[in-house]
Amino acid sequence: MGQNDLMSNAEDVADQFLRVTKQYLPHVARLCLISTFLEDGIRMWFQWNEQRDYIEATWSCGYFLAACFVLLNLLGQLGGCVLILSRNFVQYACFALFGILSLQTIAYSILWDLKFLMRNLALGGGLLLLLAESRGEGKSMFAGVPSMGEHSPKQYMQLGGRVLLVLMFMTLLHFDPSFISILQNLVGTALIVLVAIGYKTKLAALTLVLWLFAVNVYFNAFWMVPTYKPMHDFLKYDFFQTMSVIGGLLLIVALGPGGVSMDEKKKLW
Repeated sequence: MGQNDLMSNAEDVADQFLRVTKQYLPHVARLCLISTFLEDGIRMWFQWNEQRDYIEATWSCGYFLAACFVLLNLLGQLGGCVLILSRNFVQYACFALFGILSLQTIAYSILWDLKFLMRNLALGGGLLLLLAESRGEGKSMFAGVPSMGEHSPKQYMQLGGRVLLVLMFMTLLHFDPSFISILQNLVGTALIVLVAIGYKTKLAALTLVLWLFAVNVYFNAFWMVPTYKPMHDFLKYDFFQTMSVIGGLLLIVALGPGGVSMDEKKKLW
């Protein structure tokens, strides 16, 4: 009973958090989720020449096509972020960001780097969750119309988003023999499994948000590294990628796991 009481109290705290933050939590989640696209779009502006020269040298595509690639990434990402934050044409913005994510996966040879590929897939999972939220908003005007239940595309988007977010956490595991690393791996793995299968989802996702935010600020403090050092850009990239995963988790906290989850199935038992 003591363990059940502890879990019940933890769920009560999570529910109280949702009641207090329900008005602005989705906005914070969207901002965190698109932060890596926003940062990358701004970086395209400030590193225009470097990015263009890299694409031109890697693909031997010429100055014009390389410049078009950088311009497409800059406008597509910044434009998509603006539309998502302003809640206009969110679905089109998500598809545009999906396209840019796919284009970058090929252009920067991410297909052959498992760690970066998994992170890009995790970003795609976050966009799926955002797309699921926008579909829910789009259908809210049809109040009283029976829903399609667990067979609706939105439910499977939420499932796909949850599973893909797990891939990001797989890249964050540290296989060190130290006690702290082993403990973090065990706790983190247990929480991401709970999120993936949709069991105690909101509590597990909220716990991951708190844990991941603390780890991100501690390990990826790029603002502590001079800008001329390569480590600055590396830590900055990791920081915003992790913030996007936090945004996806916050969307799960705000929206719930969806119909294809153990939490939803428990209601039928």
